Amino acid sequence: MALNGRIAVIGIGSPIMTDDSIGLRISENIQKMNLPDVDCCQEAVGGLDLLPLMRGYSYAVIVDAIQTWNYDPGTILIFDVADFESTVADMPAHDVNVATAIKIGRGMDPDSMPLQVKFVAMEIKDMQTMSEELTPEVAEREESATNAVLHVIDCFRKDRDGTEE
Repeated sequence: MALNGRIAVIGIGSPIMTDDSIGLRISENIQKMNLPDVDCCQEAVGGLDLLPLMRGYSYAVIVDAIQTWNYDPGTILIFDVADFESTVADMPAHDVNVATAIKIGRGMDPDSMPLQVKFVAMEIKDMQTMSEELTPEVAEREESATNAVLHVIDCFRKDRDGTEE
């Protein structure tokens, strides 16, 4: 399968678990911009279920909430797949993390997996409370996180088009 030259923005999370919905919201924000070379989706999946969403795309941005307690809520982090290399492990299929899923996808069907995958994550405050509302700390950083995804998209375009930053 040939890669399509397009960019996938995959927002993941739960729409009813407070801040866990931030990835979904950011993907929706990008989708509303109708960028000609970008396809967006919002899913409540993870692990191996992400592979079909990336298949055939030249580039992918996965947008999600993260809760490490190492940063203030609303902190935006950008990761490369290599940043998660230490988390790749043999485990049951239902427990596969995103980094392991990408490694499996590249091993099984390397020609259909994106050339680059980046993660835009926001440190969140609450993913335990059932609510469709974000906490104020996360809500006030939604636009900045959307801009971080746009920055990653711009970097992908420069890579694809062979232009300098």
